[in-house]
Amino acid sequence: MAEDRHVRVLVIGGGPSGLACAAGLARTGEVLVIEREQRAGGIPRHSDHTGYGLRDRHRVMSGPAYAEAWRRTAVEAGAELLEGAMVTGWTAEREVAVTSPRGRFTVRADAIVLATGARERPRSARRIPGDRPDGVLTTGQLQNLVHLHGGKVGTRAVVVGGELVSWSAVLTLREAGCRTVAMVTPYAKAEAYAVFRWAGRSVLRVPVLGHADVVRIEGRERVEAVVVRDRSTGAETRLACDTVVTTGGWIPDHELARSGGLELDRGTLGPAVDASLRTSAPGVFAVGNLLHPVETADVAALDGVHVVATVREWLETGGLRRGVRVTGQAPLRWVSPQYLEPGGAAPPRGRLLSWTDAWVRRPVLEAVQDGCVVGRARTWWTAAPGRAFRIPATLLDGVDRDGGEVTIRFAR
Repeated sequence: MAEDRHVRVLVIGGGPSGLACAAGLARTGEVLVIEREQRAGGIPRHSDHTGYGLRDRHRVMSGPAYAEAWRRTAVEAGAELLEGAMVTGWTAEREVAVTSPRGRFTVRADAIVLATGARERPRSARRIPGDRPDGVLTTGQLQNLVHLHGGKVGTRAVVVGGELVSWSAVLTLREAGCRTVAMVTPYAKAEAYAVFRWAGRSVLRVPVLGHADVVRIEGRERVEAVVVRDRSTGAETRLACDTVVTTGGWIPDHELARSGGLELDRGTLGPAVDASLRTSAPGVFAVGNLLHPVETADVAALDGVHVVATVREWLETGGLRRGVRVTGQAPLRWVSPQYLEPGGAAPPRGRLLSWTDAWVRRPVLEAVQDGCVVGRARTWWTAAPGRAFRIPATLLDGVDRDGGEVTIRFAR
């Protein structure tokens, strides 16, 4: 039976954000990272293609190399990694129960950082009817099968979703010898950046079916076909395939945050935080895609870097500050962080993150407080469904700390 422990900082989750945080905090005292997989590194471990590390490590790396680089950085900084273990619940304030091959024990910490990430919505969460054959996977399951276990998939696949991760699934299918016969998205075009859409059409030659939904999966033992319905006409098309990959549709792994009584945001379903990534519980912080499902791995890692100063401040002085509530107006689904302290710390990279349900080119944004427009900004980048929309934090420079809730909206 393992012994109960006390550490200075406990990081729950060993993906890029958790490892970056642990590396930065290792000099403050004992830092323990608990990771449920057998090796830390997070989703990039399963993603054996290039494109990782540009913003945080300033070079382009493959997913596995990127994951291993952050793991090595954390260990060399002095953080302890407990892999193959899982936090199963809270036992007291800033104290959790851990189940591991060594047994069950508790860990009490002076500060806890939640870095549990996000997961894709599987078929069941999307309520796709039809038969229940083999061959229906999420991107994570696909990459785990192909890249970590050398498993086989079929020969013809339909990818559900058009986000950046959807193209990652296409690349993995291609490596496994499986042709993607169609990508299906409810939007007019695939949601990923234009460069990926161009590469998909011209290099990978993947047809994108826009304004469409998969309404039925057919097959007995193995997938035989999917039925796709056009949203505009209602016409249905049967696509022969033996593999279906559901991609994107992210939801945060928020079970610990919820069971710990932390305030959750209705839009993200993750913990509501301020610009310094404090949650509603004293001494408990949250980072990465637990907060904003979903961003790229390097942006998540920069959350881990950003929170280091706040955790150090908590360890030295304590205290809990929240600030003014910030929300989004439709078609903005959510805004993160959800609290802003005027004159206080800026959010990671000086930007708020949001999610839109509509395409808006060259958007003009307004911040409204107590019925008055207190900020206005234009961005040169498009607001597009299926990917995070970055909002300059300077939009909120005119917010009154003693005023009411702030709403961010697209100007009419």
